[in-house]
Amino acid sequence: MSEFPITDRNQVKRVPKRGHYDSETVYRILDEGLICHVGFVQDQQPVVIPTLYARRGERLILHGARTSRMLQHIQAGHPVSVVVTLVDGLVVARSVFHHSMNYRSVVLFGRGRLIEPEGEKLEALEILTEHILRGRWRDARKPNRQELDATSVVAINIESASAKVRTGPPVDDEEDYQLPTWAGVIPLRQQALEPVADPRLRSGIPVPGYAARYDRTR
Repeated sequence: MSEFPITDRNQVKRVPKRGHYDSETVYRILDEGLICHVGFVQDQQPVVIPTLYARRGERLILHGARTSRMLQHIQAGHPVSVVVTLVDGLVVARSVFHHSMNYRSVVLFGRGRLIEPEGEKLEALEILTEHILRGRWRDARKPNRQELDATSVVAINIESASAKVRTGPPVDDEEDYQLPTWAGVIPLRQQALEPVADPRLRSGIPVPGYAARYDRTR
């Protein structure tokens, strides 16, 4: 899918010029993020749950305990909405009213299913692991039978989505540009620091390259 159709469900209504509906923009934001927020309604109560995720094609993969109410809701085929947001900077205007943020966000809608076949389930867990830390799956111990049985993995088909992106400097009222007040952008980025070894790590085990050079933008 190269473009998500614009509907009442996914249309960006507030500052519509910031809306993007092409899958390239949507998927690029999803692939950089680590945490999504899943919204659903259970017993007439709206609920939003943060969780790790990964994308595979036109699907999102989530995992957790079999007892998770969120995963039980998804595997039953009920609709969900998922949000991912990346903050790129603080936009400091001359007036408080026009302060903002530079950001990239995605809102998507879909329904999911439980991934049950063991081979498909392991593949999904590998995709999740590699999304978080590329190269880790081959080094770490794979899930045993007890761990697999205790874990649910679901795939959400991305039926509809849109991205919203803000970039650039503040936009003040014309008369405010003459105020003697600093304005501009404070760029922000997520930065990996030097890895800290487990206190119980056996001696002589080096830090793997994928941990020493961790970077979400690559």
